[in-house]
Amino acid sequence: MATTTPLTHPDQRRKPPPIPSGALWWAVCSAAALGLAACSSLGPHRVWGTAAGAGYLAAALLAARGRSPRTAGAVAVTGAVLLPLLWLLAVDRAQLEVRVVARSAGLLLAEGTPYLQHPVVPEDFNPYLPGMAVFGLPEAVAGPGPLTDPRLWMGAAFLGAFALALPAGSRSAPLRWIAACPLVALPLAVGGVDLPVAGLMCLGLALAGQGRAGAAGLALGAAAALKWTAWPAIPVALALLAAASRSAGRPADRGEGRRPADRAAARCGLVALLTAAALVLPAALRDPGAFRAHVVDFPLGLTDAVSSAASPLPGQLLATHVPGGRTLALLLLGVSALLIALSLLVRPPATTADAAARLALGLLLAIAFMPASRFGYLVHPLVLAVWAAVREKPGHPWLLRVRKQVSR
Repeated sequence: MATTTPLTHPDQRRKPPPIPSGALWWAVCSAAALGLAACSSLGPHRVWGTAAGAGYLAAALLAARGRSPRTAGAVAVTGAVLLPLLWLLAVDRAQLEVRVVARSAGLLLAEGTPYLQHPVVPEDFNPYLPGMAVFGLPEAVAGPGPLTDPRLWMGAAFLGAFALALPAGSRSAPLRWIAACPLVALPLAVGGVDLPVAGLMCLGLALAGQGRAGAAGLALGAAAALKWTAWPAIPVALALLAAASRSAGRPADRGEGRRPADRAAARCGLVALLTAAALVLPAALRDPGAFRAHVVDFPLGLTDAVSSAASPLPGQLLATHVPGGRTLALLLLGVSALLIALSLLVRPPATTADAAARLALGLLLAIAFMPASRFGYLVHPLVLAVWAAVREKPGHPWLLRVRKQVSR
């Protein structure tokens, strides 16, 4: 009989790949943060930009003087995350998404659905799937306060999931760097719903790479109950699990039907779908019309209210400036999704790093062609790309090996 086991070669205990941590990197981050503080019309963003700019500048000076990357990174995290977060919590200021999540939790407890029946202005809409309301439950139950603020729970979920997805011997440096990176530090401080989604996607792929199909399905199903952007991670994880049997080159055991890896992929998909359905369907069926208006029509720009997600990316530019551009953007979105799906069938990912890179590319194309999009969504491919770089094992391209055991 043949089984698959994770690689346990000593080479797995290695130093993490080099990541930008010198004076130039922190100086660029400082310039970007100060530029946001000068240009943004949003109060929380200006607070973050001012504090983060100073923190990054201090980190650049320390790096220039030869201090260790650990010290410079800790200073950057303090200035870009901790200080602005504490200040914004003290004055009760946050990005709009935080208030939307808190309101959705209150509605869920009171009416069984996190969606307003008759949304009018963009602030009335909740474009997230029902699972996102979980992060607002502490505030809905215990009342507003620094410890019940949804951004704390979203940030904790991201950092916890991302840390668990990292190799056990190389967690500190990547976690510190990703927290200090401006695209992540900003939502950690002002509030961002994309972070827990990205963290759970990484965790789901990590568990799939370890052959833990059921646990991977739980993580991916939980992510899929938060935002639509997590759903592409499910077929990528299934392709990763199925590729294990192909790389092993093992014929199906006689009388058992499907191979173990094929059964693992099916189990992962089933658990993911059941988990997502259990978290989404009760609220969706409570008011199907409101569900569609909030999480389908509004993100696609099919409502009278215009989404604030209007960064000048190709899809948004097409929808705004080209006759019939919205249809063209949606067509490009569909074509890119089809190409990624075909790539999974023709050349499925062989490692978790490959799977993360494929998913990052797919999400990058989706972000580019969505009619209503914003630069902040780029946190998804960024987190996946960093995680893929850390997970890659030089000299060992396969995550799984076959150990044949003969039993009589």
